[in-house]
Amino acid sequence: MPDVRSMDNQGRRMDARDRLIVALYAQLKAERETRETLEWAIRNGAVSQEVLEAIAADPVPVVTSEDIASLEKIIALDERRKANRN
Repeated sequence: MPDVRSMDNQGRRMDARDRLIVALYAQLKAERETRETLEWAIRNGAVSQEVLEAIAADPVPVVTSEDIASLEKIIALDERRKANRN
């Protein structure tokens, strides 16, 4: 299947795109767990008004187009390095 990325050599290492997917999945999972914990703490009165205000004032940063461009550049460099090894 040409659209499926394979792991190199004996299946020990993932390519750059696979690593990126795994990292983004881990980040999303951590954010969901944090949100669930915060929701539980709010429901059970374990969070003060000051803490809630601090959380609201410091939102989670979003991914920008510059972030995506940087990731694409890293992936391209990794692909070039991999091609030069072969």
